[in-house]
Amino acid sequence: MIDHTGIAVTDFEVSRKFYDAALEPLGASLVMMVPAEYTGGAKVGGYGYDRPQFWLHEAAEPGPGRHYAFTADTRAEVDAFYAAAMAAGGRDNGAPGLRPHYHPNYYGAFVFDPDGNNIEAVCHAPE
Repeated sequence: MIDHTGIAVTDFEVSRKFYDAALEPLGASLVMMVPAEYTGGAKVGGYGYDRPQFWLHEAAEPGPGRHYAFTADTRAEVDAFYAAAMAAGGRDNGAPGLRPHYHPNYYGAFVFDPDGNNIEAVCHAPE
């Protein structure tokens, strides 16, 4: 249902390094930077697989914290996301594991990004 979404970040380069690392285990990468003449000089970049689906845009204030969950195909991808995000400066908000209060196969991990957004990778497949 959602085609794309985005968040404001206060330091684009710090956030870019975080998302480059955190999304790589899920197969996503920075696929587009919008030319500065279209953004008023702000850095704007989109992450995705073959097209931008998750946007970062540079702003003075990030706004209130948000929650974004990225799909992982396997539990190993969730584990790799968490390790990469933590190594890239993320803060723990829930180590990888089952969350059976959502459903029996809900395997997720949660980290706070540099601006305090709650970022998750989740796998819904059994084992």
